[in-house]
Amino acid sequence: MRIVGLVTALSAILGGSVAIHPAIAQSPPNSGSGLNINVSPDARLILTANELVYDYDNQIITASGNVQIDYDKYKMVARRLVYDQNSGRLKAYGDIELIEPSGNVIYAQELDVTDDFADGFVNALRIETPDDTYIVADSAQRIGGDQAVFNNGVYTACEVCQDKPKSDKAPLWQVKARRVIQNGQTQTITLQHARFELFGMPIAYIPTLQVPDHTVERKSGFLTPNFQFSSELGFGLTVPYFLVTGPRSDVTIQVTGYTQQGFLGQAEFRRQFDNGAHVLTAAGIYQLNSGAFEEGTVDAENDARGMIASKGDFRINPRWIFGWNVMLQSDKSFSNTYGIEGYRNRTVPSTVYLTGLEGRNFFDLRAFYYDVQSINPQNIAEEQQPIVHPSLDYHKTFDQPMAGGELSFDANILSLTRREAEEYPFYDAYRGVKGTNTRLTTELDWRRTFYTDIGLLLTPILGLRGDVNFLDVDPPLTYPGPFVNSNTVGRYMATAGLEARYPILFSTEHSSHIVEPIAQIFVRPDEQYAGGLPNEDAQSFIFDATNLFEQDKFSGYDRIEGGTRANLGIRYTGTFDNGMSLRGVFGQSFQLAGLNSFATDDLVNVGSSSGLETARSDYVGGIGLDLPNGLTFTTQGRFDEADFSLQRVDVGGSYSGRNFSTAISYTSVVPQPGYGTDTYRHEFKGAASMRFAENWRAFGAIEWDLENDIITNNTLGFGYDDECTAISLAYTQTRDDNEAVDWSIGVKISLRTLGDFNFGRGEDVGYDSKLWDNDDIGSSPFTTVY
Repeated sequence: MRIVGLVTALSAILGGSVAIHPAIAQSPPNSGSGLNINVSPDARLILTANELVYDYDNQIITASGNVQIDYDKYKMVARRLVYDQNSGRLKAYGDIELIEPSGNVIYAQELDVTDDFADGFVNALRIETPDDTYIVADSAQRIGGDQAVFNNGVYTACEVCQDKPKSDKAPLWQVKARRVIQNGQTQTITLQHARFELFGMPIAYIPTLQVPDHTVERKSGFLTPNFQFSSELGFGLTVPYFLVTGPRSDVTIQVTGYTQQGFLGQAEFRRQFDNGAHVLTAAGIYQLNSGAFEEGTVDAENDARGMIASKGDFRINPRWIFGWNVMLQSDKSFSNTYGIEGYRNRTVPSTVYLTGLEGRNFFDLRAFYYDVQSINPQNIAEEQQPIVHPSLDYHKTFDQPMAGGELSFDANILSLTRREAEEYPFYDAYRGVKGTNTRLTTELDWRRTFYTDIGLLLTPILGLRGDVNFLDVDPPLTYPGPFVNSNTVGRYMATAGLEARYPILFSTEHSSHIVEPIAQIFVRPDEQYAGGLPNEDAQSFIFDATNLFEQDKFSGYDRIEGGTRANLGIRYTGTFDNGMSLRGVFGQSFQLAGLNSFATDDLVNVGSSSGLETARSDYVGGIGLDLPNGLTFTTQGRFDEADFSLQRVDVGGSYSGRNFSTAISYTSVVPQPGYGTDTYRHEFKGAASMRFAENWRAFGAIEWDLENDIITNNTLGFGYDDECTAISLAYTQTRDDNEAVDWSIGVKISLRTLGDFNFGRGEDVGYDSKLWDNDDIGSSPFTTVY
């Protein structure tokens, strides 16, 4: 009997025309084709049915009642099968379900196919693919062995009704087409007279829409267009084209037509290697109406504008990574003005790096150049930024113990050049001086913990550090402190310290608590050239509970904490049977002898009003609470050492639940004249997302300067998301110190398998991913080829 051709026939007619898939630009190509049925020559067919009848006179085979076929990983069920050997036609009827090895599930009510599998017909077709996309058609035909035609087809990535696939309730979005043609030779699917529908309403009509079939993961073609508008550029329409140039390379070319400025051309070349990848980006325009920009800006003064950028990342071996990300542009603001993706921020760093990691050893070598974008041609912010050449961090922890303790080695090299000094405009402080500064630092650290019989933990600490600075800088003109004018400066720091901890465990029936008094003392000589050398990497400093027990509380290498200092405090941790945990720390630091490094002059006044500039520091403390329902709470405070008045407080809280999530923070700081602030600072930040229906949510964020009663930033938006669609609408408003208001509206529509549609820049959708989950808006890595 020739019934063994049944499954092959079904697979041949449907196998290559079951899905509409988008091009995925970064994915490797797939040479397979769903039109080729790979069946082993040794495969055996297993057929079961309630009844099998062979009409010898008419040469007709009929199987009926719960028909099941299993043939070389193809599985099919139907109510009845009829095979006519005279006409060479095979017919299946009633609730046909075919499962392919690829995972596609094909549903139909009637199938008619020739025994050479070149031509066929199927009625009431529905297809489900492994990635949950769906096709429904009134009928389908197979023509010539390599072409399938679906009549009145509907494609969607939204779940369709299993019981009533043709019901009146339409999915959230769908594409309807009069004819859907799948071509096995070109591996494309063409939709003729296609209509895109959203919420059951027709939104757009496309005479012809062509996409690669499900066997192709990369296909040259047009991608989803984008729209934008600005007063200087006018209305803009971007049409991207994706071009496959090789098995591991491709390019996206896009042209944006602006009603005010003409055509902007962009190209992004991508190449994948065995050990990494490289991306080359270029863009350019000749502006047709530079007068639309504000007079005297770089936008108005340049007609021919452009940029080029290169980004690479390569793994040399399992331990070493080498890469770069470098941008060059024709003027100070091209990439920002035209919103070049990845390079439109106000400050764009260019970097080259080499990183190694093995066990507890770490190596990182980097060079930086900071491109500060500004429309003001006289702006020297870029010249004030350092050109770093290079910055090196190296850490090694020795595997073998030294005198029973752990020995570690650190090295840091920082070499940079500033073309202009960077001085704070509102008070005498310098973020950087003009010229070239190179510093080499090496440091050895040894520590060992002894456990006594009474539970006391004693940790002696020894440290030795040396620095050499090579200076070719212009001394700051208004700096009140002693600035070193020598070309070569050396300094050292030796540390002998002891830490004592006495953890005490308390247990109850439903909780456990650890109270741990901690005392430290570090004996050191005075910091040499305190505040007299350039300070590039130790500018940020806040004294709080997190660095109370640090050996050196400065944030970088350019400053060294000197003198004899003691740190005293107590740490608490509690856990409870109901899942709640509580933690806290409180303490104070004391300058016992020698020069207090935090009370010396410094180019950026680091240490001023920090709470460490006096012999007895301010008190610092912090409390954290975690509840099993997802609520967390933290607070830190600094209290004056004389009257315990509050000097700084930071309060934060967050909650993450099924229908509501939020994160808030509040900061209050007393006046700090050394940092140029003569008034109290009170700032509140908050963000929240609330689901008010199954698929709908509202989200918002606010930044509020309470002292000046100015809402500096606020966002309000709504979002919809389900298994196939994510839509967001957000309104964002910002105010500067002069209360000048700037606002923007962002709309983002993400259709799974079709791509993203943005109206306004991507950042205008108005939510902070650090404050709530990314699925508040949703995103899709897919693009659709037109």
